[in-house]
Amino acid sequence: MTSSVPRLVIAAPSSGSGKTTVATGLMAAFAARGLAVSPHKVGPDYIDPGYHALATGRVGRNLDAYLCGPELVAPLFLHGARGCDLAVVEGVMGLYDGAAGEGELASTAHVAKLLRAPVVLVVDASSQSRSVAALVHGFASWDPEVRVGGVILNKVASDRHEELLREALDQSGVPVLGVLRRVPQVDTPSRHLGLVPVAERRSGATDAVAAMATQVERGCDLEALLGLARSAGDLSCAPWEPPVTTTQKREVVAVAGGSAFTFSYAEHTELLTAAGADIVTFDPLRDEQLPEDTAGLVIGGGFPEVYAAELSANEPLRKAVAELALSGGPVAAECAGLLYLCRELDGQPMCGVLDASARMTDRLTLGYRDAVAVGDSVLAAAGTRMRGHEFHRTVVEPGAGAAPAWGVRAPVRRVEGFVQRGVHASYLHTHWASQPGVAHRFVERCRTS
Repeated sequence: MTSSVPRLVIAAPSSGSGKTTVATGLMAAFAARGLAVSPHKVGPDYIDPGYHALATGRVGRNLDAYLCGPELVAPLFLHGARGCDLAVVEGVMGLYDGAAGEGELASTAHVAKLLRAPVVLVVDASSQSRSVAALVHGFASWDPEVRVGGVILNKVASDRHEELLREALDQSGVPVLGVLRRVPQVDTPSRHLGLVPVAERRSGATDAVAAMATQVERGCDLEALLGLARSAGDLSCAPWEPPVTTTQKREVVAVAGGSAFTFSYAEHTELLTAAGADIVTFDPLRDEQLPEDTAGLVIGGGFPEVYAAELSANEPLRKAVAELALSGGPVAAECAGLLYLCRELDGQPMCGVLDASARMTDRLTLGYRDAVAVGDSVLAAAGTRMRGHEFHRTVVEPGAGAAPAWGVRAPVRRVEGFVQRGVHASYLHTHWASQPGVAHRFVERCRTS
């Protein structure tokens, strides 16, 4: 089977060059023209996809060759882009920056090659003129399998500056497909782990996306970019599909959402649904009870540290979560979910499911991890190997009474997380598409607990 969806990968020499502005602006500009645009993000980032979703009206999806394996990148891409006229893939870090110590693995360049997609290089030109040609030439020629099909110049100061940059690039063989002037920064506020998620600033985020679209539409050759996207090669694979379990009785799985819990991969709920679950989203900041007939609970990532007081104040829901866990009901918690299940977070009472205390620190823990399940849990049998990603500034100080969830190999060998009755809680963000049996096992436990 061969499939071809017009597509672009938006990359840069380094972080901070303007990838998010250009990628999100392109998504919104093309969507405004009536195209169905599929948004994607290279790597584990969970904030940018929220802005992508706002720009396109479609769920933002991650493409991570480390978490899922290179073999799943193209099938997951085709799954998300099904029925779309165009796909825009925002890269991560610099074009050739991948998983530490793993060569090109999980880099933007690696994903572009797996997708047979042309790359548009976004260059911060604010402090250079003729040198831009050497920079672009270097990135375009470093790996002959990576096709840099155009460059967008960002933070250009004036007409004269633009003229100098274009003259320099005339000899590079890489066409200039856009020039964005140096303007006041689009209102995308940040805090300790990056941009503030869309769910926390819906009105401001909508204005920010509109501003990105305007800036890109004014400065970029959208027709040339669309033509470049249509030059992408065919993909000889089928779209990914979650394995379906046929069952007469479907189990209600409650999934935490709202401003405090903004992150989960779209494929997780698709896998749970295919495994026989009915997904009901609830907001731990506002809802005082779990959804009716809840048999299992999934609490993903987010920022509970920002909302600790409000989460603590919702005592009825904290008690309901604790009662479900105490009864043996399956609970899967990642990072933010782990903090919520602790006894306290920054001195504020949480659910008390785990005998552990969590607090904010100044230290960032960040990176990919190789993990193996230490024992049996509602998610995995002992010995199951998965890859995960950590991204937090909190620490959890455990008490007693729970076994660890994972043995982790990087950066040092250690155990991590908690397994207790039906609870699996961990700092690791994992992508269940790499191990679809995780969702099936969880729903099966919902039936039997």
